[in-house]
Amino acid sequence: MKITRKEALKGLAGVTLMGPLAISSDKIEIKKKASTQTFKHSVCRWPYSGKSLEELCEFAVDIGIESIELLNPPDIKIAQSYGLTCAMANQVPLNLSDGFNNPELHAQLQKEYFELIPTIAELGITNIICFSGNRFEGLTEEQGIENCAIGLEPVVNKAAEYDLKIVMELLNSKVDHAGYQCDHTTWGVALCEKLGLNNFKLLYDIYHMQIMEGDVIRTIQTYKEYIAHYHTGGVPGRNEIDETQELNYKAIMEAISETGFDGFVAQEFIPTNEDVFASLKQGVEICTV
Repeated sequence: MKITRKEALKGLAGVTLMGPLAISSDKIEIKKKASTQTFKHSVCRWPYSGKSLEELCEFAVDIGIESIELLNPPDIKIAQSYGLTCAMANQVPLNLSDGFNNPELHAQLQKEYFELIPTIAELGITNIICFSGNRFEGLTEEQGIENCAIGLEPVVNKAAEYDLKIVMELLNSKVDHAGYQCDHTTWGVALCEKLGLNNFKLLYDIYHMQIMEGDVIRTIQTYKEYIAHYHTGGVPGRNEIDETQELNYKAIMEAISETGFDGFVAQEFIPTNEDVFASLKQGVEICTV
């Protein structure tokens, strides 16, 4: 059964926290070649909702992942207790469909972000996710950009006071998130240019953008200055990123490194393997170039 990020994150509330476990993982060494790989490895929490956060942290440490992401502040502290960071903090409360393209939500969203920003900064985290929201009747693409810019400007300026970035995720509106407005790279880039603020960037989700527009490597090369973060996922199906799907992730990772990107690439596929950590290990190995 296919699950969404929103459904998985809701389910995490019921996962019982566990103490340290001995995980046998056939530990791998992730050695970055100085002349090639410039980025670091992360993993999104929600695809592993069947495991406790502690289990995921232990495995991440064991195979050289440096970050667990899409976490709320209490869980960020747990990850940090394992020596990990959180490369992308959640919007709290998480809402993908009701976003900054709706002026009626600006006051509420600004209040939520103004409360969250100091907390995230105090934890030493530098990126907070945000979303455009879904299209609604009468809203044009241009007006959506204008609305987002107006709503985001005070949030992004407040984040700048704390040396934080606000990062909008590109999602597909064809398969997973019907109606979502920031569904093409050029739309997100136009919003970046409209805002004109250096600490507002894009989260380029490779899975989502392959579905919407393809031409992944050329897009990464063309718009690299606007991208602060990457997510992975196999197409079709959002499962493992191996040879069973249509993307050549090794080539994509090499292209990302060639741009000089030094942030995080996060695994965000939904494992089909009964041993979900074996799938995660394989994904990290594929993305080590």
